[in-house]
Amino acid sequence: MKNVTRLAAFLCAGVVFVNGTVAFADTTATAGSLTITNKGRVAIGRIPASQRDKFGETFGSGSGMTMDLTKWKKDGDHYTGSLWLLPDRGYNVEGTTAYDDRINRIDFTLMPVAPGAIPAKGQEQTGLKAKLAETEKLTDDKGKPFTGLDPESGIRKAANGFPDMPEARNGEISLDPEAIVRLADGSFMISDEYGPYIYHYSAQGKLISATQPPKAFLPMRKGALNFSSDNVGEGGKAPEPKNPDTGRQNNQGFEGMSLTPDGKYLMVLLQSATRQDGGDDKETRMNTRVLVYDAADVDHLKLVHEYVVPLPSFKDSKGKTVVAAQSEMLALNDTAFLMLARDSNAGQGLKKAKSTYRRIDLVDVSGATDIANTDFDGLKPVAPKGVVDPFVTVAKVSSFIDLNAEKDLARFGLHNGEPNDSNNLSEKWEAMSIAPVEDPATPDDYFLFVANDNDFLTQHGHQVGVDYKAENGAEVDTMFQVFRVTLPGMAKN
Repeated sequence: MKNVTRLAAFLCAGVVFVNGTVAFADTTATAGSLTITNKGRVAIGRIPASQRDKFGETFGSGSGMTMDLTKWKKDGDHYTGSLWLLPDRGYNVEGTTAYDDRINRIDFTLMPVAPGAIPAKGQEQTGLKAKLAETEKLTDDKGKPFTGLDPESGIRKAANGFPDMPEARNGEISLDPEAIVRLADGSFMISDEYGPYIYHYSAQGKLISATQPPKAFLPMRKGALNFSSDNVGEGGKAPEPKNPDTGRQNNQGFEGMSLTPDGKYLMVLLQSATRQDGGDDKETRMNTRVLVYDAADVDHLKLVHEYVVPLPSFKDSKGKTVVAAQSEMLALNDTAFLMLARDSNAGQGLKKAKSTYRRIDLVDVSGATDIANTDFDGLKPVAPKGVVDPFVTVAKVSSFIDLNAEKDLARFGLHNGEPNDSNNLSEKWEAMSIAPVEDPATPDDYFLFVANDNDFLTQHGHQVGVDYKAENGAEVDTMFQVFRVTLPGMAKN
């Protein structure tokens, strides 16, 4: 009877069975001569929300993710590997806390189903078995921890080759980490929202260098650099004014970062438009920017290209047009990348259950105007009030993967919306990385790993010496979704 009920549910969802698989049409997207294909989800995995790291603190999940391909191994029909998962600045509801920023190594076994196949009953969400293997704290060049605390008006003045950096009231550099890249020597590049900056750390998590972006990106209040994101917490002093006059918006810094497959360029993407480019209004913040750096010397990054990237928009439940801020990027070459954009305030653990927009798009900058090292990198807006300068051509954006696709979710016991239970997708999907399928018949196929940022939401939390329970009974696991995709040319770059 249970099998009949399950079959009926799939049929009602519009799923068609063909020899034990589900007949889905592959989705494609094109950038110039590059055409990529999504073959659908092949595995789901979880780490419990109550997981703690070796420091006894609640484990946070994926603001960023980078694969360690030196550990990637295929063994018959399964794979083993390791990835580094980057949590953000710690659990915060009434403001930020003195959480020590860190990175986590995850060891995993991947047992994917074939594209369109239905996992065995009871094993819908065990195709990726992941465990926390190691945690490294991030420290400055003197060995002092980075902190998640809002920097308020604090600045560590430029010295010893470092630029001015955001500094919290406890004397530590403030870091709200959002994206991570593992380099060939085992060191890491990490992007930040406060700066917004790009930091280079050793394999052990010690700061090596910091890159400051052009002035257009720097948060300025009353003509002065001010890194506060207006999340000061108890005992802190709120910024005046609340929002920067120019530069990145509060909590809208370098959300996406990726190294091109050939290792030559580091790309970094602002979450949404700068304040002067329409970022002072949610309805006009659609024109963000991507910076492309020459990565020959990662400690002295050289800006070589910069483009305007239009963010997708959608109609919310009330019919209002809303801009979807981006949460991550993945470079395919030096002119094309994947971009994950989503809505906010909907999903498991929140009052609103159903998300309207969560997609991975293909961005093509090959025909866009290069504005690097122009007046637009100063305070001249490239899209005042959201209207792009008439002499500037923006990047092209094509839809690729719909994370909310009900038919594909249903195969793995997941859904988008009610019932708002543990199988409803959580709000924030913010991490992407890839690994090769290593199938001679399909040499351009890769596994695309996508992970959520669970915001440390658990009923058994402990951080900075304090126990906590997330609001509304939220218990949000770290979740991994794995897709099989075709990405021609990646191995040749």
